[in-house]
Amino acid sequence: MLSMQFPPPMANDRSVRFVACLEAAKGIVVLAAATGLLALIHQDVYRLAALFIDHMHMNPAAKYPMIFLDAAHNTGDSRLITLAAGAAVYSTVRLVEAYGLFRERAWAEVLAAVSGAIYVPFELANLIHKPGWLGLALILLNLAVVALMVRAMLRRRRS
Repeated sequence: MLSMQFPPPMANDRSVRFVACLEAAKGIVVLAAATGLLALIHQDVYRLAALFIDHMHMNPAAKYPMIFLDAAHNTGDSRLITLAAGAAVYSTVRLVEAYGLFRERAWAEVLAAVSGAIYVPFELANLIHKPGWLGLALILLNLAVVALMVRAMLRRRRS
């Protein structure tokens, strides 16, 4: 019988596993979105968008539904494939990162710290231009991930 061997509980603490779960969840959500994009190939995306707006009882002449319809009108099969491929690469990186964090790999801690830090300047700029609770929550979450990963790397270095 095959048995899976998991490493003993992390010496760092549960926070690294929390980050691993967060990264895995992001990877799964984006992978689902990529699958959804691939399902739209050879479909009339504009018609589907119009049906969605109608189903949601939105005014198609309003600002945001119009932006959505314009985007759907300018989306061809090649663009959908490109978007789906980009989403697949992103989700693969996130899932590999989550695996590495669960397996207590140093490279995964570095990847998590760097990938979290990359978003901070953009989120900060967005928060300055459009202050809001969601933007604040996102920047605080990313800063927490970076801090946790730096702490994990420092603990690994000391041991």
